Amino acid sequence: MSDYDLKNTKFLKDVNYPSDLKKLNLMDLRNLADELREYLIDTISKIGGHLGASLGVCELTLALHYVFNTPEDKIIWDVGHQGYIHKILTGRKEALKTIRQKNGISGFLKRDESEFDVFGAGHASTSISAALGIATARDFQNKKYKVVAVIGDGSMTGGMAYEAMNNIGLLKKDIIVVLNDNKMSIAPNVWSLQNYFNELMTNDTYNKFRSKVWEMTGVLDKRTSDRLRRAAAKIEGGLKGVITPGMLFEALGFRYFGPVNGHNVVNLVKTLEEIHKMSGPILVHVITEKGKGPSYATDHPQKIHALNPFDKTTGIEHKKIKVTPYTKVFGESLTELAKKDEKIIAVNAAMPDGTGLNYMQKEIPERYFDVGIAEQHAVTFCAGLAAEGFTPVAAIYSTFLQRAFDQIIHDVALQKLPVVFVLDRAGLVGADGPTHHGAFDLSYLRLVPGMVIMSPKDEAELRDMLYTATQYKRGPIALRYPRGNAVGVELHDFQKIDIGKGEILKSGEDAAILAVGNMVSHSLAAAELLEKANVKAEVVNARFIKPLDIKLLSDIFSRFRKIITIEDNTVSGGFGSAVTEFAIQNNLKNDILIHGIPDRFIDHGKPEELYEELKLDAKGISEVVIEFLSRVKYHDEKI
Repeated sequence: MSDYDLKNTKFLKDVNYPSDLKKLNLMDLRNLADELREYLIDTISKIGGHLGASLGVCELTLALHYVFNTPEDKIIWDVGHQGYIHKILTGRKEALKTIRQKNGISGFLKRDESEFDVFGAGHASTSISAALGIATARDFQNKKYKVVAVIGDGSMTGGMAYEAMNNIGLLKKDIIVVLNDNKMSIAPNVWSLQNYFNELMTNDTYNKFRSKVWEMTGVLDKRTSDRLRRAAAKIEGGLKGVITPGMLFEALGFRYFGPVNGHNVVNLVKTLEEIHKMSGPILVHVITEKGKGPSYATDHPQKIHALNPFDKTTGIEHKKIKVTPYTKVFGESLTELAKKDEKIIAVNAAMPDGTGLNYMQKEIPERYFDVGIAEQHAVTFCAGLAAEGFTPVAAIYSTFLQRAFDQIIHDVALQKLPVVFVLDRAGLVGADGPTHHGAFDLSYLRLVPGMVIMSPKDEAELRDMLYTATQYKRGPIALRYPRGNAVGVELHDFQKIDIGKGEILKSGEDAAILAVGNMVSHSLAAAELLEKANVKAEVVNARFIKPLDIKLLSDIFSRFRKIITIEDNTVSGGFGSAVTEFAIQNNLKNDILIHGIPDRFIDHGKPEELYEELKLDAKGISEVVIEFLSRVKYHDEKI
């Protein structure tokens, strides 16, 4: 299939902003939807990105921008994976070719990128709360614009959505919530209300009633037809309250409309135009298909949630050199341990494949739990399991575990419960950017009393740390590792690591480099570069961020004046801070440089590009060390 040429499109070539949509005939939106899908697939096939969700909301996005007067009217998208069509229609059609690339547009909604991006978010279940805040501000200012929150059924597994809806219902605010129901988040949903929706779609009584009444009344004169349809609507409302989620949402104070076919753009527009005239809390239930369009997308909606560059005809990703990902090593290792220890339980928050728990899910399904996008619940659920003698392993991305910070402290650590936290995507994750970088876990976990934190230098050490964690019973323990491929070392049988013990990997005499996790290999490579500059650096794999290896540190501080800490965590409160605190508490006067992720949010880009920019690759670390040594030497001479 040849590249998609916008110049040859009938409608899309002239559509750059929502105002251009309003120039089109309503029926033209169908053809425009086809052009949008083809352009989206062609673009993302070259660079990769979140495809499935955006394909599914193509018609819905068109209808929303066609009916509402954006950006004066505010549309808040939950998470942002489904925002690609929105970006195309709001001045970023050509910029889509740069999405998720360094210096390109974000893969999520971003307030400083466009006035149409009302609220940015990379974590789920936030849109309704944000919509209430925006609507309340509107009312304080006596303005009249509409506020629309678009939330997927996957995000409805998060309790925050219901907290917001309950508040809206009590305040009776003029807000429209569009529930995009595609029965998927990333993996198939574990939302019990989904069964409610399925009943509706297959219920003969309701569907026959609706279709037959509307069909029969349509042949009557308009006055009689309208009267009968109003009466039928009242009866329909009674049926709807019994067999649809309308009853639940109406109990929360919302007027419920739906379900509506999310791929019939003409009907969507007409429905939204009627709802636009109404006020108060309204929920519109829209049924869509994730990955709507090409067969490879609809047949495998989980697989095409996010893709690397792929063949747009077949959907097959371009081949890469095969190296085992850390995620796979973890998933297989945990399953291996669980087969030997029936007390091990695996828990994740809607990310079985992403966390590697799909191996456990397949082989030991009775001890695998997916709680949905509900990290707070996941952590306290694990606390309950641990309280009864089990070994729960909560596998949650670093960035998402932030959402359960209170539960980590209050429900786990305070009670000294042995919950194992496994944090994938630690450090810089790449194209998903600041909402997904695992840049803060060492800092927010290190301050928790009784928490043990470790980070492996390679996949063999990951296995040993996982085994150590499942054997540790004195309280919570965390294991964090980066996204992407492992180092490629040979694996061995599980070996227990002494808690808090580091190791010297390379001896030196000019400076000591103390590194953790992903930064160990970078530091070893940097030491090789330093040798060419006649600098002999000792490289230490600290392994543990908490507790520190006090004996090893005391030795290092006694032998080296110049000490550099390296971490892929923010420099505020992380590993380097811990080492510095050790020095201060022991009245040590060594020169210490903390090198890591700076105290700012890091934009998106390939991980290797970001590490190079921040001087956290081998070359950058060697340059930082040389500059530090020369600066310290100059300072010593001045004294």
